[in-house]
Amino acid sequence: MGRRAADLLVECLEAEGVRMVFGIPGEETLDLSEALDRSSVTFVPVRHEQGGAYVADVLGRLTGRAGVALGTLGPGATNLVTAVADAYLDRAPLVVLTGQADLERMHKESHQYVDVVSLMRPVTKWNARVADPAIVPEAVRKAFAVAEQEKPGATHLELPEDVMAAEVPPDLGPMARKPPVRPEPADRELVRAAELIRSGRRVVCLAGNGVVRAGAAPALREFCRATGIPVAETFMAKGLVPADSVYALGATGLQAGDYTMAGFEEADVVVAVGYDLVEQAPRQWNPRADKTIVCVDSVPAEIDRFYDPAVELVGDIYHILLRLAEECRGQVSPGGSSRLRDVTTALLASARHDDRFPMHPARVLGEIRDLLRHSDVLVSDVGLHKLWIGRVFPAFEPQTTLIANGLAGMGFAVPAAIAAKLVRPDAQVVAVSGDGGFLMNVQELETAQRLGTSFVNVVWENQEFGSITWKQERRFGRHFGTEFTNPDFVRLAEAFGLAAWRVERPEELGERLRQALAAPVPSLVVVPVDYSVDVAVAEELGAATTAT
Repeated sequence: MGRRAADLLVECLEAEGVRMVFGIPGEETLDLSEALDRSSVTFVPVRHEQGGAYVADVLGRLTGRAGVALGTLGPGATNLVTAVADAYLDRAPLVVLTGQADLERMHKESHQYVDVVSLMRPVTKWNARVADPAIVPEAVRKAFAVAEQEKPGATHLELPEDVMAAEVPPDLGPMARKPPVRPEPADRELVRAAELIRSGRRVVCLAGNGVVRAGAAPALREFCRATGIPVAETFMAKGLVPADSVYALGATGLQAGDYTMAGFEEADVVVAVGYDLVEQAPRQWNPRADKTIVCVDSVPAEIDRFYDPAVELVGDIYHILLRLAEECRGQVSPGGSSRLRDVTTALLASARHDDRFPMHPARVLGEIRDLLRHSDVLVSDVGLHKLWIGRVFPAFEPQTTLIANGLAGMGFAVPAAIAAKLVRPDAQVVAVSGDGGFLMNVQELETAQRLGTSFVNVVWENQEFGSITWKQERRFGRHFGTEFTNPDFVRLAEAFGLAAWRVERPEELGERLRQALAAPVPSLVVVPVDYSVDVAVAEELGAATTAT
């Protein structure tokens, strides 16, 4: 057997620094699977393609290097779509590989054949069919380059079976990996931005996921110290400014009143840093479109009537923030209000003494926070618990509270926790799931056990799709179509080989969490939760603005 295109593709993955590929093998990827087996890249079989792509997605967002997921044609490819869309909207670098039928089958009806390239087009930054063995090096290099460039996201390569089996010449090899090019704003733009910030009467900052991706938390903190400007964070940016910092306004975006309580209504200048409209619509914090906006980001701003920056500083966010800090040091009139932070901090403190059972959501989060170091990781699935985590869970470092808030798909937490533990094996990792989202990727508990990723999955149980019940109650005064029953989660987890406990009284939770964190295997703690407590916290926060 000569050197095949599949062998060359794996050589290209090695040249990109890929260590793991997550997925499910198929008939049309036999050559690729065999080539992976002879390489330095470990193929990790998962139990559903969506789970594997979620693992690769979060590996990418934690490292900045694209994770890789593999599926076959037809149902293997369609199973990937939700997680691919998650990476696309959450700005996580991901390269997806799918097998496909021989080229000669694509012009006619054929078993399991669907046009996967067209299917992936709306949820990828770039995707292509590798129709010629000679283009493998170019296609792989482009897939990784585009996935990792700002704003990062998903790319896709379709690999027809006959193309992957074809022989390639010995002189055809991988292309060299190159760092992405970063632009730099002109000096006059920096001067103009500094003038606007210095001239503001009440200046606030809104920081988003782009600051996390840029590794620019130290620069943002220096910007705060130099200027006194306080920072509100999006859910995905939690921890950029420590929750106990005097510059922390809290996490905004759950409700319309968040921004009022954080002082945005009185602000005349908003410095938006790494802000992504996919998380929070600017209409919520600039409803009259009358604020002067200074945009600091890695790419030009999205066009929006309520987000029309007076100046855009596009480039290396870290460097730009440090230059602005020097230009504005001691010459700014900071705005902002501590009201939102005070309300949520007080709720968390008061809930520590709440002995209701089922448990107060904030007490559960307080108990988890007490047992985690600032560098440990909390992963949130999607549901009403996500709103509680976004609202009250204190974060002190970036990428220690992982929340999917672009696509916001349920079933995210278990695969994400696997990735977090693979990337940060020395960290304690806790995944919080609702009983609705937990069963959507429960099969990956087998993957977690096989890989030895010993995270703790805390399942909040209330036998409802809680966030929809909450919204229905607020709009209609009743709820409907949201209730279900559950299996015995403890026995289910034990069947996967996990250590598992069910909390029966509030005072048990701390001890069960300590046992789970000490377990040498993945573990599960089931906590009945009382969602009658309104996550809105205070009437002045207004109506909800997020869907999940």
